[in-house]
Amino acid sequence: MSVWVRMLYSCLVDADYLDTEKFMTEAVPQRGGSDLLPTLLERLNAYVKPWFPGNTELNKNRCAILASCMEKASLPRGIYSLTVPTGGGKTVSSLAFALKHAVKNGLDRVIYVIPYTSIIEQNAAVFREILGENNVVEHHSGTSFDDNEEIGTENCFQKLAAENWDAPVIVTTAVQFFESMYANRPSQCRKLHNISNSVIIFDEAQMIPTARLLPCVGAMASLASQFRSTILLCTATQPALGDLFRRFSSDQHITELCPQTEENDRIFHRVTYRDGGVLSEEALAEELRQRNQALCIVNTRKAAQTLYARLPEEGRFHLSTLMYPAHRKQVLDAIRERLKNGLPCRVVSTSLIEAGVDVDFPAVWREIAGLDSVAQAAGRCNREGKRAASESVLTYFQSEHAVPILQRIHVRAAQEALKNHRDPGDPKTMDGYFSVLRSLIGENMDASGTIRTLQENPLPFETVAKGFHLIDQETYTVYIPRDAGERICLPLREKRARREDFRRAGQYGVRVYERHFRELYDAGDIHLLSSDSAILDNLELYDPQMGLSLRSDAGKAEFI
Repeated sequence: MSVWVRMLYSCLVDADYLDTEKFMTEAVPQRGGSDLLPTLLERLNAYVKPWFPGNTELNKNRCAILASCMEKASLPRGIYSLTVPTGGGKTVSSLAFALKHAVKNGLDRVIYVIPYTSIIEQNAAVFREILGENNVVEHHSGTSFDDNEEIGTENCFQKLAAENWDAPVIVTTAVQFFESMYANRPSQCRKLHNISNSVIIFDEAQMIPTARLLPCVGAMASLASQFRSTILLCTATQPALGDLFRRFSSDQHITELCPQTEENDRIFHRVTYRDGGVLSEEALAEELRQRNQALCIVNTRKAAQTLYARLPEEGRFHLSTLMYPAHRKQVLDAIRERLKNGLPCRVVSTSLIEAGVDVDFPAVWREIAGLDSVAQAAGRCNREGKRAASESVLTYFQSEHAVPILQRIHVRAAQEALKNHRDPGDPKTMDGYFSVLRSLIGENMDASGTIRTLQENPLPFETVAKGFHLIDQETYTVYIPRDAGERICLPLREKRARREDFRRAGQYGVRVYERHFRELYDAGDIHLLSSDSAILDNLELYDPQMGLSLRSDAGKAEFI
């Protein structure tokens, strides 16, 4: 009932905004300027046609996965999964399924939900290349528009479509999507009615926070059962969610688009797993120094900084969410260039590099976390299959330091699944991991009490909106006026910023927790813009290699 009321509210709010917009402008704003879905499907077909039948065994298998998705697209609306090994081409395959499925079933749009703001632009760029600039709209905290208010421009369409998701392809974040589903503010709810009658792809579905799993599945189940939407759970490591969907609708089941086979596992077996045991920072740094090109992924931002400092200066790189998005993009471009040219390249990163970041290292180290994280890290090793699996090693290891609180259950589940020297790359091991994880979580999948509140009273909209946040801790934004960010942050500092200015500034924003934000404020290092945002005044605190310096760092949740 609560979703129905929100949907009706969304229709009312959007109609009111559109009528006001029309009244306040001399001409009708440029809406509906995109192509029809059948046209986009033709473009995608033309784009992938040269790929077939594939010039290598790996590419032939990618083509087979794509063909399977296209074939299954004629199925009726429902809930589907696409479980494809990392490097199997799931981004384009899932888009192909979504477009053809939407055309066959009379659906209106495709919504692509991604966990990381750090990779959303990469995926959106792929979609624009295939479908055309004016058919793909991004909506997330880092969205940037040119400062051009002239009606009739392409820029205007992008801005307007981001407000109510009136476009054929929307690319957004899990935070934006799920928090909108439980919101009560007009600006957040305005787009909800356009989520109905859509194909909604959840990329890296296993990354939905376990403490919010029940309300997230509840939202997806409601969209599938009541609002004519198709749900696609897309990942290399599929979580077990079938029983949760059936809690909300007993006749719902998940259909796999591309069932895993031993042949698939063999072809996509590109790495050899090695148990590195417990490694000190010095021992780990020494192992990395022995390799010309290596990637190491650790669990906390603090660990990433200290390990980075131990590496040789030539060709060392650091990545974490303490770096603003535009900065991370520059670093990733430099990393890809050195990898391509065979130059020394040793990278220390937090988990942000694991999902969707297209890099290919000959060797990868991963501090033990969830087993799904180990599998995602393996996707950055020998990604294109150009080296033998025996020469491409993924080393998983334990740190000497305590496991962060938010990751302890996942680490325990991974350790249990890996007992008796089980292979992390074996699908049976991954199934065992998710089984153990669910047993450890138990019923603790609704920490905000959202579903319980709605079951007791379906209409407490303000209570639910205040209580539901996808990330456990509220974050604050610190804008960095560095490089182009200096000009972009100026309207914010002078209090003449419009919404477009804040969207543009998102490329120069770093998200921190309340304690860090208060420390910066108490030290006089930031210029306050609002209760939850500020501009960094003390630029000495932003390191060109490691990003924003925090006086204390808990190193928690990287996906924001």
